[in-house]
Amino acid sequence: MPNLPPLPRTVIEPIVRRALAEDFGVSGDVTANLLVPEAATGSLMMRAREDGVIAGMDAAELTYRLVDPAMDFSVQISDGGAVSAGDIVARVDGPSRSLLSAERVALNFLGRMSGVATLTARYVAAVEGTGARIAATRKTTPGLRALEKRAVLAGGGYAHRESLSAAIMIKDNHIALAGGIHEALTTVMERRDHMSMVSVEVDTVAQLKKVLTYRPDVVLLDNMDLDTLREAQLVLRSFDMDRLTVEASGGVNLDTVRGIAETGVDIISVGALTHSAPNFDVGMDAA
Repeated sequence: MPNLPPLPRTVIEPIVRRALAEDFGVSGDVTANLLVPEAATGSLMMRAREDGVIAGMDAAELTYRLVDPAMDFSVQISDGGAVSAGDIVARVDGPSRSLLSAERVALNFLGRMSGVATLTARYVAAVEGTGARIAATRKTTPGLRALEKRAVLAGGGYAHRESLSAAIMIKDNHIALAGGIHEALTTVMERRDHMSMVSVEVDTVAQLKKVLTYRPDVVLLDNMDLDTLREAQLVLRSFDMDRLTVEASGGVNLDTVRGIAETGVDIISVGALTHSAPNFDVGMDAA
């Protein structure tokens, strides 16, 4: 299980508050307020209903604590922990109205993020022994990137760049709008900050040969079939460059990822980890 440091509360809290505001509307939980006595207390169990990897527990816990500071939220399975169907992942004790009011938002966070972590773990297992790393992309749900990227880490993957400001990544449209590879690479290499890594996307071996002369830190082999990836690796091995990272992306799924990894790339970035992860089935049952 990955040993993950917690996300800062300053990052998580605005996300959770927006979700609660969305769910509470203008009148709060009218059903719980009508049916449940104000002084009533109770207990609920969060329980996995399928096998997978847990993530999003920090957001689920904060959901309950923001709704009612009197809540006692006991984590049984931390982020990155593997679970089987039926396992209890958390227990919540406190005022019954608050237990009910926070339930859906907490489960939404836990189900979404555990789905990302579980899918990531499947990709990581598929490339085991090849040396390739599985990484996320910026194809995240707007407003949820910090949580989804951390869920990828919980599943054993890597986060890739967090934002546009985290690294220089020159893609096909950058090259087109800059006037060509030479213009784009020359400008970036002259003007970049010394702390900024430069990654360049290529989709042909001919482009790769041109790009390598500018000595980027990372080359991204985009949408190449296996034969082209192998040809690209031959070019890379013949080029005298230290510490060059080779990334592959495009056309990656659970059926193709092993073959891509076996071509010798260092990183495989997979947009599906965040844009296509199914929700993890986790429920809330009375204790």
